[in-house]
Amino acid sequence: MIISASRRTDIPAFYADWFVNRIRAGYCIVPNPFNPNQVSRVVLGPEDVADSIRVIVFWTRNPRPLMRHLAELDARGYRYYFQYTLLDNPRPIDPYVPALDASLKTFCELADRVGPERVIWRYDPIVWSNVTGLEFHQQTYDHIARVLRGHTRRSVISLLDIYHKAEKRLKGLTQQGIELATPNEDDLGKLIRALVETATANDMEITSCAEQIDLRPYGVRPGKCVDDEYIQQVFGVEVTHLKDPSQRPACGCVASRDIGMYDSCLFGCAYCYATSNFGRARANHAQHHPDSPSLLGWHDGSVEFAQPPLLP
Repeated sequence: MIISASRRTDIPAFYADWFVNRIRAGYCIVPNPFNPNQVSRVVLGPEDVADSIRVIVFWTRNPRPLMRHLAELDARGYRYYFQYTLLDNPRPIDPYVPALDASLKTFCELADRVGPERVIWRYDPIVWSNVTGLEFHQQTYDHIARVLRGHTRRSVISLLDIYHKAEKRLKGLTQQGIELATPNEDDLGKLIRALVETATANDMEITSCAEQIDLRPYGVRPGKCVDDEYIQQVFGVEVTHLKDPSQRPACGCVASRDIGMYDSCLFGCAYCYATSNFGRARANHAQHHPDSPSLLGWHDGSVEFAQPPLLP
């Protein structure tokens, strides 16, 4: 089994202590996001690493809170790698993510700690607008790639998909002077070729993520974020080769178990598909307890909504 931690929220940034507590407990409880009364018990215990948990995939924009726990994960025998999103969008688009310089420093420190093959740089989604057009993305990608040279082996890109949850937020960017646009074929080709050239010059493979547009003519092959071939190459272990049925048709990821919950990330990215209401996300985070079996609420797997213990 592969654990995804998580597409639904940034566990390393906001719930690192909860995650490690669940590792120590040996399990976590995950409510069905479409039916919260239906819960699943996901085994995480170290005694099951060899037979059950093959690898953990962390998705994050700030892994620093988790980094102090990596020695414990290593000592317990867990295999893991990071999908690390690193962009430099204007603040109205990405209002609360760490500053670029701080993120670059964290990325390099993490790669020095775990190895460059275990930290994948995500430059996605590519938001095309009147202030983030061809020249912006060429220059930004080039700057980041130069700094990350030797600290990662793979870069993942994708174009912005507008999800229903984010439509209103994205339209609201016009009030802050940002007008979304769709690149024409010529500009798209120029950008993708430039990214490929930059990635290659900095010793990085470049792949796409769940991209409906075929970027292979520009030199970008479709990728997998939860990647069976990559896991075999990096860790030397076999995992499922079956496509994850819960993901979009364009997604190439193999099956995994996600242990996160929606409406719980605090970064407030305008395009976020995992947060429908940022106020709700803040409230959920404020009520979160790091000792709970579940990320939100207090599900124990047998009682629908068990009460948390009284705090001292």
